[in-house]
Amino acid sequence: MNNHITIFDTTLRDGEQSPGYSMNKQEKLRLALQLERLGVDVIEAGFPIASDGDYETVKEIGKTIKKSSVAALCRTRVEDLERAVSAVQHAAKPRIHTFIATSDIHLKYKLQQSREQVLESAVKAVEYAKSYYDDVEFSAEDASRSDPRFLIDIFSAVIDAGATTINVPDTVGYALPWEYADLIKTLNENIPNIDKAVISVHCHNDLGLAVANSLMAVQNGARQIECTVNGIGERAGNASLEEVAMSIETRKNNMGYTTSINTKEIFPSSQMLAEITGKGVQPNKAIVGDNAFAHEAGIHQHGVLKNPLTYEIMTPESVGLTCNKIVIGKHSGRFALCKKLEELGYHLNKEDLNQVYQKVTRLADEKKVVEDRDLIKIMAAADFSIQSQNQSFAAGG
Repeated sequence: MNNHITIFDTTLRDGEQSPGYSMNKQEKLRLALQLERLGVDVIEAGFPIASDGDYETVKEIGKTIKKSSVAALCRTRVEDLERAVSAVQHAAKPRIHTFIATSDIHLKYKLQQSREQVLESAVKAVEYAKSYYDDVEFSAEDASRSDPRFLIDIFSAVIDAGATTINVPDTVGYALPWEYADLIKTLNENIPNIDKAVISVHCHNDLGLAVANSLMAVQNGARQIECTVNGIGERAGNASLEEVAMSIETRKNNMGYTTSINTKEIFPSSQMLAEITGKGVQPNKAIVGDNAFAHEAGIHQHGVLKNPLTYEIMTPESVGLTCNKIVIGKHSGRFALCKKLEELGYHLNKEDLNQVYQKVTRLADEKKVVEDRDLIKIMAAADFSIQSQNQSFAAGG
């Protein structure tokens, strides 16, 4: 089986649907160009039926993007399909992504349709999309809470109708990793024509398991992961693109998968999204948070300064940062403080370093983090600073 994982980015569609993350046409176009630089295989540009603005934005992105596929989302309704087909008509690599719910709870309360009606609607939608474009994806909304037997039936039917990708969403983030793995394995082994389509997964993070579920799905036959920059999306968000990509990259010797992601564009992409939306990234966010490569504890600082591999499993440079960050606080040790002071031009002997260390720790108790300007003020007020530097330089330090 092919071990290349297609990265389907839905930042501009599912991501934008999260409260406070809406973007205008120019902002979406700017981010789409960055996603192309990032190397995503598919950009889901929007939901054309939602508004005239979304339709025009999807159309403009389709005209502009050349390397990535551009997908338009639509329900299985005729008016949705017509709008989506029109929106990507100028795309170099157009994709229609159509969906309908398949769980009994959605059928009963939302659609008020039978399984037979849903299956018929799905097949007709795929056939319609296929009559315009070769690349057609079908999603079974709320698949993780659907009857696997019905999923086998509907996926088999839409593949026969021309679907080239079948998506198995954990729409409400309900699945546990081993449950989701078993579902993907069951589908992979029991859909008779599965060799004609790619299995895709779209996991939400309501239980904080979106990335774990996505990776477990890959281990059991999925070859497309749908995700977003910074993990944004409905409710608690989607599987985080940066976490998926760096998990695959960092543990490639264990998992043996590849992506087309240019990992050095991960941090710039994250920062662009934060700047466009005005929504910062939580400090402890994996890969792209302010603290992802920051170290305050003295033991950690000492180890990282000696050899980064002691406490960093990937380099800051690999995701587009220039270096890690040594944070001076109450947990910092003398070794890290000495290195920080040397960066600022101060070379102290052991006795003077101890005096500065005491002052720094007292200040850290008051203001949490001691910044460079605080250290400069401490050194400016110290009688020994000039003498200590001169002695250090005279000794070749």
